Amino acid sequence: MSQETGRVQLPTPRAHLTSDRTRATLAVQSKFLTGAREFLVGEGFQELLPPTIGPVTDPGARGAKQVDIDYYGHRYKLMTSGILYKQASLLSFDKIFHVAPNVRLEPMETAVTHRHLVEFHQLDVEIGEGSREDALDIAERLTKYVVEYVLVHAQTELAVLGRDLEAFKQILAGPYGRRSHADVVADLQGRGHAQEAGAEVDWEGEEIISRAAAHPFFITDYPKGSRGFYDKESTTEPGVLRNFDLIFPGGFGEMMSGSERESDYRNLVMRIRETGENPAKYDWYLTLAREGLPSSAGFGLGVERFTRFLCGLDAAWQASGYPKLPGDPRP
Repeated sequence: MSQETGRVQLPTPRAHLTSDRTRATLAVQSKFLTGAREFLVGEGFQELLPPTIGPVTDPGARGAKQVDIDYYGHRYKLMTSGILYKQASLLSFDKIFHVAPNVRLEPMETAVTHRHLVEFHQLDVEIGEGSREDALDIAERLTKYVVEYVLVHAQTELAVLGRDLEAFKQILAGPYGRRSHADVVADLQGRGHAQEAGAEVDWEGEEIISRAAAHPFFITDYPKGSRGFYDKESTTEPGVLRNFDLIFPGGFGEMMSGSERESDYRNLVMRIRETGENPAKYDWYLTLAREGLPSSAGFGLGVERFTRFLCGLDAAWQASGYPKLPGDPRP
């Protein structure tokens, strides 16, 4: 890290790609994805290839800017998340997943969070007619399956990385915990961290609760307005969203975000308007919703973030062959 700027000084492409640690990390990542595919296919999921551009993308990426491109005279976006396309894909299959590339122009301050990249990948999962509980069940069993798979199939690579295998016992020891957003906010405020009650847990707060945790846990029930319009509002608790984040211990922070999805046309239009956006931007998506979209639940698991945990890395950029941090031009 540069002492003058506080920014991470990334190695040259040659130094990074020829490093034994990089080789071991990318091999673990490959085996993680092999294990994830094995688990999901065994659960009846269909893998699809995701789009990389579209007329709109996920508007809920906090603080990050979208990238516009000229698509034959039309303004299109690089995907920040394929959530809208995951919902649409359920018109073909009941359960789907993809390994999706995403690009987000993250705020400059995220260059030193150890968890953010401009270009990254998500393992996206969607369950037609599924509930949040269905998504939580798949999320927990998937991550545990992958940890066990890597322990069996990547012993050589984990040894090269010097990974402390005791950390994996925290993941496999028992059921993941659950905490409400309100409980986490109160905890952070009690620790002297100024977490806003109506907002997502901020990056510093996320690291605080991650370091204090002994086992993985889900944060549930974020307040309405803190997340995207596609997160479904509770029918029994107005103002509370049926969503979640998965937090891993040891300071590794958030591994995934997910929710039950809003699929009702009128509710979607209302929610989009509440965010200050024009529903006309989402014409193709809203047309599908008006004609009927399946209800669903799902999540996105950060590939580089989860690889960082598996390998015990200092930062997510080390889990990418061609890392891109905010403000740093790279190949």
